Amino acid sequence: MKEHFTSKQFYFLSLGSILLLCFYPLWMGVQILSAYIRDGYVHATDYPKYVIPYTPIAIALILAVALLPLAVKLCKRLALPVISVFGVGMFLLTEMLFEQVTVFSLQEGAANIGSFQAFLCIATPQVMQTIEFRETIGEALAARYSPVFKLHFYLIAILIVLAVIGVVHGFGKMIREQNYEKRKPLLLQSAAVTAFIGLCIFACFTAFYRTGEITVAPVSAWLMGIFFIVFGLTAGVYTGSLLYFKKPLFSRALPALVAAATTILMYIGELVMMGGELFRFGSGPFFASIGACAFAPMDWVVVLLSGVITYLLLFLVRHPTLQFACK
Repeated sequence: MKEHFTSKQFYFLSLGSILLLCFYPLWMGVQILSAYIRDGYVHATDYPKYVIPYTPIAIALILAVALLPLAVKLCKRLALPVISVFGVGMFLLTEMLFEQVTVFSLQEGAANIGSFQAFLCIATPQVMQTIEFRETIGEALAARYSPVFKLHFYLIAILIVLAVIGVVHGFGKMIREQNYEKRKPLLLQSAAVTAFIGLCIFACFTAFYRTGEITVAPVSAWLMGIFFIVFGLTAGVYTGSLLYFKKPLFSRALPALVAAATTILMYIGELVMMGGELFRFGSGPFFASIGACAFAPMDWVVVLLSGVITYLLLFLVRHPTLQFACK
């Protein structure tokens, strides 16, 4: 890597890659804003389903990566936390602007973008049965929509922003200082966030083949379980990369706990979004809620796997055999 890139070349390559990868989310945002400026609303049939949170994520990443060299120059060792806070702040700002400004025409009613996104996500048969035939979708949303559902999307978005910024900053610092000790955890972090973004994109186009039923098909159950595990894994590996030179308790065990806790938060976000229910990965006691707890044994297995896999991967990147193989 040292022979091929200077620090400046790496940052330009990173920025160009981010711009290329963010083209579609930016295009969706332009389409939404153009229709809103032209007509005062965006018709439901013309709405790209996941313009939020992915357009705000794209804007935040482009601005953060573009300003990263300036942050390094001005903030020195504090560059990563400063640019990370900036990136998250830009995401939240643009997310709120999209939610507040854009209004959708829904037949006889209307709802803002946040409410309409909520409807698309929770429209299971159980939810639809609570909407009387005489109500328009907009009226139903006015009664049912809770802004807390956005926890589900904010967790995904903030993790993507932090992890991508962390990768770009980490490799840039490595090249700039000619110190390659953190190469392995950064490669692991890159693989994790790439896999997670890939799963997010796949979910956007397929919704993991869910049909709206609470008990999902086996293929949906596998995909959703993998998504939750990789989500927690990405958070854990990000934490492990930051704590790479610490003692095992902090560099492995703590990131594993972060991974498990992040997966639990994702489940809680789904629970809020679904009005107190979770999608079930199958039938029978192993997939049913445990008493008053909405989590099933299978859900706790997913949480445990995210932590265990995180610990094992962080153990392996410090293992002498792997270190020798990577030289």
